[in-house]
Amino acid sequence: MGEEFNPSKPIYLQLVDRISWEIIKGERKTGEKLPSVREMAIQSGVNPNTVSRTYNELERMEIVETKRGQGTFVTEQKEKLVELREQLKINHIQNFIEEMKQMGFSSEDMIEGIRTYVTNEKENQS
Repeated sequence: MGEEFNPSKPIYLQLVDRISWEIIKGERKTGEKLPSVREMAIQSGVNPNTVSRTYNELERMEIVETKRGQGTFVTEQKEKLVELREQLKINHIQNFIEEMKQMGFSSEDMIEGIRTYVTNEKENQS
């Protein structure tokens, strides 16, 4: 029933990433209640302590808020979600650039490759 996890990264951080993506993609709305720690643990196939650590990290990042006796909710602070989206974008760009450099591509190669890709995508959508 659980999901596959990358052994090179802590599971709680992978859950943080997954929940962050769900929020950014609109699969989880602002103000929406997250599953209880126990429910999320069962869904994900992990220990409840791992989910608790995940929720604590999300709360530290100000992406979720825990309301005593009610549960954990996606923040309603839209500026925090805009910051999260921007940070995820920057992280992906950094990873892309690092991988391309490791393959020997120059900045100009990357820019031209992106330009070509975007142009082809626009043509394919027409």
